[in-house]
Amino acid sequence: MPSKLIPTALTLVVATLLLSACSKPAPSEEPIRAVRVVTVGAGNIQSVAEFAGEVKARVESRLGFRVAGKLVRRQAELGQRVSAGQVLAQIDPQDYKLAADASKAQVAAAQTNRDLAAADFKRYKDLRDQNFISSAELERRDTTLKAAQAQLEQAQAQMANQGNQQSYTTLVADVAGVVTSVDAEPGQVVAAGTPVVRIAQDGARDAVFSVPEDKIAMIKVGLEVDVKGWAASTVLKGTVREVAASTDPVTRTFGVKVSLDAATAPPLGSTVTVMPKSMDLSSVAVIKLPTSAFIQDGGKSSVWVLDKQTMTVRLQPVQIATADGNDVVVVAGLAPGMVVVSAGVHVLSPNQKVTVYKEPASAVAPSPAASEKVADAANTAPAK
Repeated sequence: MPSKLIPTALTLVVATLLLSACSKPAPSEEPIRAVRVVTVGAGNIQSVAEFAGEVKARVESRLGFRVAGKLVRRQAELGQRVSAGQVLAQIDPQDYKLAADASKAQVAAAQTNRDLAAADFKRYKDLRDQNFISSAELERRDTTLKAAQAQLEQAQAQMANQGNQQSYTTLVADVAGVVTSVDAEPGQVVAAGTPVVRIAQDGARDAVFSVPEDKIAMIKVGLEVDVKGWAASTVLKGTVREVAASTDPVTRTFGVKVSLDAATAPPLGSTVTVMPKSMDLSSVAVIKLPTSAFIQDGGKSSVWVLDKQTMTVRLQPVQIATADGNDVVVVAGLAPGMVVVSAGVHVLSPNQKVTVYKEPASAVAPSPAASEKVADAANTAPAK
């Protein structure tokens, strides 16, 4: 090549390289993603609504003294069975004994005054019969006698009241039952009415549980429920006898009480599982999908629906009702026969082409014949 043409050739080569470096590369085709799919069909709900409850006595009394004083003795112990009339606790009765003695003295004084007024009235009545005194003088003696009689009756009532106060220093059980709580100890000064012992009365038992606000409409008085204890597999029959009229201010739930037969009820304080009949939806046909098939966007749920003809996906809004184990119950947005993507939903876009994922051959379970050969080989292997 002539020496004059060499610079020109080099310039052309460099320009070609620069142009090729500045030009945009050809866009690569987006890979077709493989996704797992499920066909929408109707199924039954497997889970059952269950609530944790506690067995309690239908009537539980908080017993306390009707007078104030220092607790000197407590015979009742936690878990002890007591009978009606049994002594549970005592407070110091000394002050009440002194008050009762003072009342007796007041009665004696009032009775003496009444007797003196009665004798005086009788003497003046005899004098009036002989016309030695006027009728007005006799009326004054009659008034004095009536006042003395009233003071005697007042003193007698006061003595009876002090006698009651003295008897109130001994706390006795009014019914038979089991002591479920002890709220005071000897040496403690208790006020009148302060709970000292709590007794669960013998008789009917209740299973008490709480229901959230969105489920309380399904619980009615008279509803049959199944009650199963955690320590036993026996299922007991119960009936709802009471539903709270308002929610608990802390838990915002409604309290429900189920009546149980006292002969077969679990022990007091036992934890039980309550299953209302009205919440058994096992016979209702619903559409269920795995949780991995849903996309949450702005509080709304959607799924990817596959078009088999074009092998593209589109976003379909759905309405969710509840959960059933690891599945989600859909009440609107889908129809049986639709094909929905169940895995890989977060990497898809509208109208994107996909392929259906197929399990590799190695993941396929071995045939029964192959399993038998492996088992025979294992059985005939020499022991080491």
